[in-house]
Amino acid sequence: MVNNSARDLLCKRFVANNTIDPKYYERYSVKRGLRNADGTGVMAGLTNICNVHGYVVNEGEKSPIKGQLIYRGYNIDDLVSNVVKENRFGFEEVVYLLLMGDLPNKEELSAFREIIAENRPLPNDFFEDMILKAPSKNIMNKMARSVLALYSYDENPENRSPEYEMATAISIISKLPNIMTSAYQVKKRVFDNKSLFMHPLMPEHSTAEMILAAIRPDRQFTDKEAKLLDVLMMLHAEHGGGNNSTFSCRVLTSSGTDPYAAYAAAIGSLKGPRHGGANLKVAAMQQCIKENVCDWDDEGQVADFLRKILRKEAFDHTGLIYGMGHAVYTISDPRAVILKKSAKDMAEGTEYEKEYRLLETIERLTPQLFAEVKGNDKVMCANVDMYSGFVYRMLGIPEDLFTPMFAVSRMPGWCAHRFEELVTGKRIIRPAYKAVAKEKEYIPIEDR
Repeated sequence: MVNNSARDLLCKRFVANNTIDPKYYERYSVKRGLRNADGTGVMAGLTNICNVHGYVVNEGEKSPIKGQLIYRGYNIDDLVSNVVKENRFGFEEVVYLLLMGDLPNKEELSAFREIIAENRPLPNDFFEDMILKAPSKNIMNKMARSVLALYSYDENPENRSPEYEMATAISIISKLPNIMTSAYQVKKRVFDNKSLFMHPLMPEHSTAEMILAAIRPDRQFTDKEAKLLDVLMMLHAEHGGGNNSTFSCRVLTSSGTDPYAAYAAAIGSLKGPRHGGANLKVAAMQQCIKENVCDWDDEGQVADFLRKILRKEAFDHTGLIYGMGHAVYTISDPRAVILKKSAKDMAEGTEYEKEYRLLETIERLTPQLFAEVKGNDKVMCANVDMYSGFVYRMLGIPEDLFTPMFAVSRMPGWCAHRFEELVTGKRIIRPAYKAVAKEKEYIPIEDR
């Protein structure tokens, strides 16, 4: 172990020698975070997979518009509303759409669902060797490691043919929910001192049904619960090429590495609290509000506590209302709009109805309070995380699985972007960094 004084010295040097004066970013017109000065993303590629539309640029200025999320040309509103109207599961259909480029007919969808069910089981001894014997407190970490480990169970993991890439993608999409629920059960047993339940897979289950059956001791769930989870998975399946995890997948793919490495990197990216892990921040903030506001139906009390958060006097002292605002969406996040309606339908007449009204109040008050406290009239809306954790709680899904559920849902999008990068990218992604360090004359070790 390093003693405290030596450690403190090392830390000071570490910080000092990894700090760059912010003035250099302006001097050299560096676009930090690959963002333009107005917050728009730097154009880094083209895609046929998804369009995330939240504003228009008119004569150099951003103008907010109602948010749109479009998968392969199909609006997410239409995809979800028709699945709900026809009272069926839609996640597998969205997976097919993202991978194949168009919607399947009944026969194609039925065959595709059978392929997914056939690919769900883990390789022989995988559960024992990779999950049971090496438990993790963090399910995202275990999922990333497990995807990377699947390389060793593949007879030809460096095969880059379209057929093999497609088969590998479908295999990982199918297995990831099984990996997630298995890792969660082991985590419960090892770290939470709770019972571990391992249920046999049922091939007739949709992905949403499989997940609910796997995490519940009695395997019981209602059709309404499963279809609500299915809608949430549809909403999370894809979100364009510019988000951090998808870009990470494309960056690794551009290097020519194997699919397991690319998908594991995407999971690692999504784990971060500035990306997929943000849903845990939202949940923590909402819990803080519930504990500190006596009457959730009193808008004055709610507003007073939100002001404290904005003034950095409460919660994590960052001044942020988590679940509000988005990098692209301005007037509305279409995922939040759909999920809010679904959450309302599920919460009505239950013990969750009062909490739902509280979330509505937070969503409604935040923009005006933000303008009041910050002096900024920025157009903002609730993002999908405002209601996703609430839906998970209603479904009995533990916080340990909030971000992993996001990863399970997003894997089809990552796979689609990897395919596109393989077929049309053809060039390693390599942005430029300008060195600003001064040259130094070498000093012999005796003279340092």
